[in-house]
Amino acid sequence: MITIEGLTKKFRLNHKQVTAVDDLNLTIQDGEIFGVIGYSGAGKSTLIRLINRLEEPTSGKITIGDQEITALNKNKLRIARQNIGMIFQHFNLLWSRTVSENIAFPLEIAGVPIEEREQRVNELIELVGLSGRENAYPSQLSGGQKQRVGIARALANNPKVLLCDEATSALDPETTNSILDLLVDINERLGLTIILITHEMHVIRKICNRVAVMENGNIVEQGDVIDVFLKPKQPVTKKFVEQVMGNQDGDLDQLIEDYPSGELVRLHFVGETTNQALISKISREYKIEVNILQGKITQTKLGAYGTLVVQIIGEQNEVNNTIQFIKEKTSVEVEVLANA
Repeated sequence: MITIEGLTKKFRLNHKQVTAVDDLNLTIQDGEIFGVIGYSGAGKSTLIRLINRLEEPTSGKITIGDQEITALNKNKLRIARQNIGMIFQHFNLLWSRTVSENIAFPLEIAGVPIEEREQRVNELIELVGLSGRENAYPSQLSGGQKQRVGIARALANNPKVLLCDEATSALDPETTNSILDLLVDINERLGLTIILITHEMHVIRKICNRVAVMENGNIVEQGDVIDVFLKPKQPVTKKFVEQVMGNQDGDLDQLIEDYPSGELVRLHFVGETTNQALISKISREYKIEVNILQGKITQTKLGAYGTLVVQIIGEQNEVNNTIQFIKEKTSVEVEVLANA
């Protein structure tokens, strides 16, 4: 488990004091993929650099397992960092070294014997899907291949924690998906904890168990990814959800104007409820007409989430009974947007 208590980082910038991380508290469970999302300047990259003390905190405490990282001296910190791998947005590879030599570099620093080192490098090359590229130099690799080298290098010392600082933001969408799939595979195979920093909600949606939303150095919202998608509370969180789901409220006034009769209802589907044939069922059970106006379903790691805006037309008693049935007899959430 990673526990962060009262973590604060202040900088001096142009003779002014700037607080990048402000009295932050967070708990991350062993073996989970935890996302931290925020816009530029939110403090997320500073946070991840504080976790392995690439940045020194102004105050606060970070504990990984039973070891308080913030209390270690330089020698003990150097040893502790072997349990914390890190991958970067721009790869940070050694351009004069081959793929194998880049991956071997942290093992050399750790004093691992050459035969053991070579065996470990070969294992990692296979793990990240770079077989046949062992002797290539970074300049000969695609962006996705470079990041695979970065991931393999970060795993060289068998870390318990993997920190990913905007690891996919320099990649195209297809390559991003392949790298995210690789991270999920590594998480499942090795059981290591992954902390992923990003400004892209589709990255969070695809692989994270839980997410924390950062703004102005603070965590303003956190929870299971599917819950955050379902009920975003803060304006900044709603903007991130819109990256994936679209602006669900942006067309609402126009819909109300265009469809003045009956009732406009938004249905929230979560998990297995996305597969329910709800519309056909209520159409058979009640004397109503259902007009589907807007909808979208997306997948998260913990299941599907979707919304559907519908117009229900009929006698008011039948409409009320329909809505009551959905509320009481199904696990679909109902939000009445407007009625005639």
